[in-house]
Amino acid sequence: MHVISSLDRMRAVLGHWRARNERIGLVPTMGNLHEGHLDLVRAAARRCDRVVVSLFVNPTQFGPGEDYQRYPRTRAADLEKLGAASCDLVWTPDVETMYPLSPGFSLLAPPALSCVLCGEHRPGHFDGVANVVLRLFQQVRPQLAVFGEKDFQQLLIIKRLVQDLALAIEIQAWPTRREADGLAMSSRNQYLNEEQRVAAPQLYASLMDMSAALAAGEDWPAVRDRAWQRLEQHGFTPQYLAWRSAEDLGAPQPGRPQRLLAAAVLGPARLIDNLALDGAPINAAIK
Repeated sequence: MHVISSLDRMRAVLGHWRARNERIGLVPTMGNLHEGHLDLVRAAARRCDRVVVSLFVNPTQFGPGEDYQRYPRTRAADLEKLGAASCDLVWTPDVETMYPLSPGFSLLAPPALSCVLCGEHRPGHFDGVANVVLRLFQQVRPQLAVFGEKDFQQLLIIKRLVQDLALAIEIQAWPTRREADGLAMSSRNQYLNEEQRVAAPQLYASLMDMSAALAAGEDWPAVRDRAWQRLEQHGFTPQYLAWRSAEDLGAPQPGRPQRLLAAAVLGPARLIDNLALDGAPINAAIK
């Protein structure tokens, strides 16, 4: 497994692979890897000859007062895990390699996708995501990139990025990996203390209950309010509970894919999760 921090060296290795017509897959990460990340690596390995994993904590997607400085950085453990997970190259650029000019060219994600839900609570976050992902795409030039569905809003923005800029990259979505109690795996779960960790699965349980209630024909405002109160009772500070189109985050439409999405603060951690809805009835009061 190559571990590379030089762009020229990485391009040389990738060039040898391309000369042999090998298919290259990319899994972008910020490190502090867990089994959810490794699922993405294994998924890429099943469809590609070579897999590149990036380890880069991207400063442009963190806002003022967020956890950029304390975000867990576990390079040695990450490399050990990747060495056992079909990874061929680990790309570990520094900030100066990723953002060589200040100020440089910068993308703005479409507001309809980036300024709602998480974007409303983290202004500029998805602009930072779009910029770093485009840079990774240009550096690695993969045929396939794999992203987890836990960050569903991010996934839609990356799909739109590829479509709008006509990038020759296939985006594969991968289901959320969960702990035994239902909590979506996340690097930020380790911020939770013991009591908070016990309460944390209530976020996913609330999504499941909302899904069942909508399928039974209950009105959305009542369903949302009940889930909101449940989370507050378990120590969360909810930021949003939303029922949206799974295609563009707009209002859900009959016969089209739908998604429940949630974000809530629990102690020092901001947790997000989402759940696909299969055939939930559409009523008049959905916002």
